[in-house]
Amino acid sequence: MTGLNITIRYGQPSDLNELQQLFVDTIKTVCKADYNDQQINVWTSSIDNKQRWLDIIENQLLLVAQEKDKVVGFCSLDNYNYIDLFYVHKDKQGQGVARQLYQDIESEAIKNGQKQLISDVSITARPFFEKVGFTVLSKQTVIRQEVELTNYKMTKDLKIARTANTG
Repeated sequence: MTGLNITIRYGQPSDLNELQQLFVDTIKTVCKADYNDQQINVWTSSIDNKQRWLDIIENQLLLVAQEKDKVVGFCSLDNYNYIDLFYVHKDKQGQGVARQLYQDIESEAIKNGQKQLISDVSITARPFFEKVGFTVLSKQTVIRQEVELTNYKMTKDLKIARTANTG
């Protein structure tokens, strides 16, 4: 792992375009081994729903990983217990950005009294989520624009996480 020099900060409306670009670039490059072109096109087309993105920025806890003046990852937490969006720049995969974002989002959940985190996780992201202690509840097939996308409903018990992290 290379030396990580990132800052984690709260997201803001001015981040919208950069977050959407990172979202599309990451899916188109990092997820191409797990999803076909049609699936990727449907998935990335969700940037067209600008209101949903603005709602995420305004109503969810949105953490942004920044390196110098560039966004290199982001994670959103809805109701302090549901990880909604979690993406790391295609050129920053495997460098600790996701782990740092995850640790901060988990800390926020615990601070807000949550006992469990849940998420709907892509095939690509599943190994990372398993590494940080999530387990699969079920495999899911989501249909968007008549295209099937596979993901996993995953969960993590935060009570276990707190005792595991105290030693």
